[in-house]
Amino acid sequence: MGTPLHPGAWWLWALALGTAATRTTNPLLLALLIAVSAYVVVSRRPHAPWSRSYGAFVKLALAVLVIRLLFTTVLGSPIPGTHTLLTLPEVPLPDWAQGIRLGGRVTAEGLAFALYDAMKLATLLICVGAANALANPSRLLKSLPGALYETGVAVVVALTFAPNLIADVQRLRAARRLRGRPDRGVRGLLQVGLPVLEGALERSVALAAAMDARGYGRTAQVPAPVRRTTAALTLGGLLGVCAGTYGLLTAAGGTYGIPVLLAGVAAALAGLWLGGRRTVRTRYRPDRWDARAWLVTASGATVAALLFLAAARDPAALHPGVVPLVAPSLPLWPAAAVLVGLLPAFITPAPETTTVQTFVKEPS
Repeated sequence: MGTPLHPGAWWLWALALGTAATRTTNPLLLALLIAVSAYVVVSRRPHAPWSRSYGAFVKLALAVLVIRLLFTTVLGSPIPGTHTLLTLPEVPLPDWAQGIRLGGRVTAEGLAFALYDAMKLATLLICVGAANALANPSRLLKSLPGALYETGVAVVVALTFAPNLIADVQRLRAARRLRGRPDRGVRGLLQVGLPVLEGALERSVALAAAMDARGYGRTAQVPAPVRRTTAALTLGGLLGVCAGTYGLLTAAGGTYGIPVLLAGVAAALAGLWLGGRRTVRTRYRPDRWDARAWLVTASGATVAALLFLAAARDPAALHPGVVPLVAPSLPLWPAAAVLVGLLPAFITPAPETTTVQTFVKEPS
């Protein structure tokens, strides 16, 4: 078996596919992006409890589609249409609710527009679900820059606190039922809550002692100008990333979106690199960013770049119209570009198969 892929490469690949999904409303291309991510997840998802989150994201994406279509049916759509599917009873609204209606005509054009728009968000959610199913969260937190080390530890503590709290509640309720005492209602909640809080406090004290014994929170001496430069670069970079992302998602900001986004990412990375100098820590067996990680990241970036180019050169193919209502067509070379995202399924190591051993008890 080969060395597992760096978890950051999976996230960059999935986010690149999600970025490509934001450049089109063609349902065929969006369905192809979903199929590409699903194939990679099925073929390269490890056998671990955290890798089962992909199904939850698929269900969330389906819920987004249903809710969007339901809102369009009940509240109407701004898209004019001539193909009336059904007419709901319309509820009269006061004058201050101008522009809003309840009920009325439901047109095929309005539903098609809502479906195309909701599929874009659903595809983005499924791509994020693919990253969650493929990337090991503990290894990803271990690979964070030094400046985000304390944030990563806080995330790990928060993620482990809730399951332990639920386990304590279930254990105490089971113990009260065995003793014939009530475990429901206000009385049961009050009598269970105090031991649960006591156990959480004991775990917090033990965790704090363990972290203090391992030197958590100790920082190196960094000059004041370096700290100010770090704060300015990190804050300015994050603002640039937000402004650049907003520009990419809007039609008017297409000219400045990419330069501002790249400048923001560069400033944020520089700030994180400088901020890591104040954190004194070591990594045990760090994950290496090898050639396969570069290829996986490049495959996702290629899909995003080619979809950006296709949206600029042939916007009609990537954004099919609904007035008049026509069937969407599959553009050939953008579809071929999406298939580049299948590369991780062939260059990354297959997940380890779990073997079940059967033990036969010998007679005594």
